[in-house]
Amino acid sequence: MTIKKSIIASAVALVFSGKAAAIEEFIIEDIQVNGLQRVALGASLTYIPVQIGDKLSDFRLSQTIKSLFASGHFDDIQAYREGNTLILKVSERPTIAEIEFDGNKDVKEEQLKENLDDQNIRVGETLDKTTLIQLEKGLEDFYQSIGKYNAKVTAKISHLPRKRVKLTFEFSEGDAAKVKQINLVGNQLYSDAELLDLFESEYDLPWWRFLANDRYQKQAISGDIETLESFYKDKGYVRFAVDSTQVSLTPDREQVYVTLNVTEGEKYKIKDVSFIGDMVGLDRAIKAMVPIREGAFYNAAAITYAEETISNYLGAFGYAYPEVKTIPDIDDENKEVSLTISVTPGKRINVRRIDFVGNGVTDDEVLRRELRQFEGSWLSNRLLESSKARLARLPYIENVNYETTKVPGQEDLVDVVFSVTERPSGSFTAGVGYGDLTGLSLQLGVQQQNFLGTGNSVGINVNTYSYSRQVSLSFTDPYFTVDGVSLGGSLSYSELDYGNSFSNSEDYELSRISGRLTIGYPLDEISRLNYGVGYLHNEMSNISQPSEQIKNFYSIYTDPGNRNNQLVFDNYEFNINWLRSTLNRGLFPTAGYSQNVGFKIAVPGSDAQFFKFTAEDRHYFTLSRDHRWVLMTKASFGYANGYGDVNGNDHVLPIWEMFRAGGSSTMRGFENNVVGPKLFYRQSSTTTGIPDASGETENILLGPEFDSIQMYTRNGSNAISNGGNAQLLGTLELIFPIPFTEEESNSLRPSFFIDAGNVWDTEFDLDLYNDLQASERAKLADYADPERFRASAGLSVQWISPMGPIVFSFAKPLKKFSDDDTKFFSFNIGQTF
Repeated sequence: MTIKKSIIASAVALVFSGKAAAIEEFIIEDIQVNGLQRVALGASLTYIPVQIGDKLSDFRLSQTIKSLFASGHFDDIQAYREGNTLILKVSERPTIAEIEFDGNKDVKEEQLKENLDDQNIRVGETLDKTTLIQLEKGLEDFYQSIGKYNAKVTAKISHLPRKRVKLTFEFSEGDAAKVKQINLVGNQLYSDAELLDLFESEYDLPWWRFLANDRYQKQAISGDIETLESFYKDKGYVRFAVDSTQVSLTPDREQVYVTLNVTEGEKYKIKDVSFIGDMVGLDRAIKAMVPIREGAFYNAAAITYAEETISNYLGAFGYAYPEVKTIPDIDDENKEVSLTISVTPGKRINVRRIDFVGNGVTDDEVLRRELRQFEGSWLSNRLLESSKARLARLPYIENVNYETTKVPGQEDLVDVVFSVTERPSGSFTAGVGYGDLTGLSLQLGVQQQNFLGTGNSVGINVNTYSYSRQVSLSFTDPYFTVDGVSLGGSLSYSELDYGNSFSNSEDYELSRISGRLTIGYPLDEISRLNYGVGYLHNEMSNISQPSEQIKNFYSIYTDPGNRNNQLVFDNYEFNINWLRSTLNRGLFPTAGYSQNVGFKIAVPGSDAQFFKFTAEDRHYFTLSRDHRWVLMTKASFGYANGYGDVNGNDHVLPIWEMFRAGGSSTMRGFENNVVGPKLFYRQSSTTTGIPDASGETENILLGPEFDSIQMYTRNGSNAISNGGNAQLLGTLELIFPIPFTEEESNSLRPSFFIDAGNVWDTEFDLDLYNDLQASERAKLADYADPERFRASAGLSVQWISPMGPIVFSFAKPLKKFSDDDTKFFSFNIGQTF
């Protein structure tokens, strides 16, 4: 066999330099490809642009080798000539058999795998070494974006038999660079302190804020710049700009100096607002939606709100794809801005077909009956959202989304596809109980804290007492984004019959529909902030003789035109919660603390306007090195009240928002909801009058000083509690090891506890009853007194069973009042303290 060295040299030169000495041309009589293992011969020949009978030249040889390299299957290609036979010797790229990550903490494996997939690096694929170099650089760039400038990423290749390799990515993350200082240059209207208070990024923290996070993150700085721009433009500084951003590293790459150069400009006013485009006859309504007035200062947030409001409004009438843009005309001389709002509604869209996907168990018919958007009607975002909400309320549906797809060739038709995720079976929590006042109670729940390994929490809970029924669905995705932003929601429906003899409350019925959406983001490693919005529809009916506490509430909100004696409330609520936790475990913690501060408000325009503030602090103090002896303290405080007025009367706190205490979840040793102000009503007295000439008599109503106090009781029990608008509860718990064991148990925990606290009504005024006779007035206590606390002590045993956490409590009241009902033993499944 004769090997032509000149052809080899020519091939190599052509591939890498594009230049080579001319080869002796010849007519190809045969083509051989040697070295194939995984790639079929027929497949390799398809990449060769020459055939038997062709004349092989420098150019055709160059094309051949480039084409084979371009196929992505080969690491090395060599060309030989034997007589008039072209021989191509190839070395195939290895196949990836295994991928491993080592040392990564800030980047989750799921993120890395997604990144590798984008680069076509996955098990079973061939390995392109040049891609690995780019990937290493890309990952190091990512680490720099989160402040880790010393991070190194190395991809190592381990060769395995049969042309296979194992890829190992080794991470040396290092410490994150801290923000040493943020400088603002060019600001004169607002001080550095005022502007930096707007920033999420923190820097140069004092030693006592060692738990705060001053780590440099490029995304956080970008967000702070957007916040700064919004701050100025919302105040009328339309020409405000961040001209440049400089980020400087210290020589050790451990600290960062950030400098923002800004131009504030001057404040501009709105000269006029005009509209162009087609408003499809809705001119008056659309113009009324725009919260921008002539003479007011320019406000970018108001403009964005106007655009979104108009788009949503048009969407309710079938204009599914409107374009709403605001065109500013800036007059720098007079410092004025003329706004032109361009409205292009697009075509009105009809729904051709509605389909469902993802329902492997549930029939289409079952889902379709929940729809409020129908086939053949105008597409309406309002009806779509309503349909989605109804589907989501079904107890066997976990999640619902929909999308609209244009019908090919039909500009005014769309198909709607509802994608549903059915709720799978999971871990169960269940409970059966009986109380002297509550009667038989049943609880059934399905809860997945790690749904299909995603870390999402999905739950269904069904609770039924003798006087109530409730179904609730909840979903939380704690990592909706890679930055730890969480997204959650809940839906619930309940019916309560407080006229039932076991209810321990005033006589009325309450039905409720509610929905809530929550989004949260981390403030630092141990705390986060959650925002939520919700809608509640409450219907009260069958209200009996109102107690003194409910009488004012009833008189304010009653509708004289409602013949069914109903009170109907539609409330729109906003809540914000701050959470902080350093607990060492999710279940059975032995060290650390958790804090939760929440504020909820029914926004103006709700039927019942109120606010509610709650706070809880829990600490675990380790008393022994082995963490078997632990002292736990818990304190919670709450205050709520109405605000604003309705029909000349002050809003009051709705009954269902009252704080209540008593029972296994709040104050052990007492019956459910007995702690707090007692229900009573004031009953007038009459006497028989003097007979008239015919001998008949009539009853005479006596003055208020002869009224009597009647306490609400049921089934011979003590007085019923109404709840209050303020509460203060505390727990001291000593966790001790299981006797005769030497190691800490992860499934059983005994403890001694003391519970204490009170619920009171700050609006109650005992002086209003000074006109009563002493014997009647003595029936009342000062329910506005926060010092009327109760206390109990006992033994609690918590057990992590296959069904979930079970808590047994044996408690005896240490301080109680004569009209309190007590409960020595209680147990609960699915809850821990």
